[in-house]
Amino acid sequence: MNKTGKTKGSSKPASLKKTGKSNKTNAAKKSSTVRKTDARKIKKDTAVVLLSGGMDSAAALGVLAQKYQPAALHLNYGQRTEAKELDCFVRLCDHYGIKQRLIVDVSYLEQIGGSSLTDHKMIVPKADLDSNEVPNTYVPFRNAHILCIATSWAEVIGAKRIFIGAVSEDSSGYPDTRPEFYEAFEKVIKTGTRAGGAIKIETPVIDLSKAEIVKLGLKLKVPFKYTWSCYVGNEKACGVCDSCALRLRGFARAGAKDPIEYEQTVFKTEIFV
Repeated sequence: MNKTGKTKGSSKPASLKKTGKSNKTNAAKKSSTVRKTDARKIKKDTAVVLLSGGMDSAAALGVLAQKYQPAALHLNYGQRTEAKELDCFVRLCDHYGIKQRLIVDVSYLEQIGGSSLTDHKMIVPKADLDSNEVPNTYVPFRNAHILCIATSWAEVIGAKRIFIGAVSEDSSGYPDTRPEFYEAFEKVIKTGTRAGGAIKIETPVIDLSKAEIVKLGLKLKVPFKYTWSCYVGNEKACGVCDSCALRLRGFARAGAKDPIEYEQTVFKTEIFV
């Protein structure tokens, strides 16, 4: 007992009491920081992605998903392989846990015609990767129709970004896949929407080769097994159309195995490397 009549050690020293309070305060601050961090992870901004089911749009989705909450848009424009493309769209959405999905029928493009992708009387040509001419698989001004719908949806759901997997260089040479097309369309969005210049078009793979897209997708763990590039087949890829050849060359040059099946492969992959 000390002079005050209290047993030694019966109460905590003042220094320990302060430390205890400090620890509680630090723990509370840490807990608050964790909650704020979790909230930031949950509350990602929404971005629209044009998801055809192809490898380019899947790679664009992989890039988008790093920073944004995807809202996936798919269009049926009467293309030959719509059944397979839609299946891939659904599988990709399921894989990424995308809840906001919009499937739009724009099959009037089939009525307009002018493309072997929508007109069954026209023949889809075999690949000619050295040609500089626009092939008959080009759907006249298709991407403008797609972007109009994407912009309308973006305005409604409050999305400030529209992602599209357009590829300029290593592609079939379509005029509506060039960077200047998207720069011009962004001006249209700025002029003709209530959001003004708030909505931007993102083209994350436009300057990449198919091989670079494959490498990027593999790095981001994009499930290429759920993608479709063929212009003709719905069960197995034909292996001889322009899109199949570009895909085969991309995987070959990337040194990776293409996870989908082909009906035939008349192109020897070693000539692509």
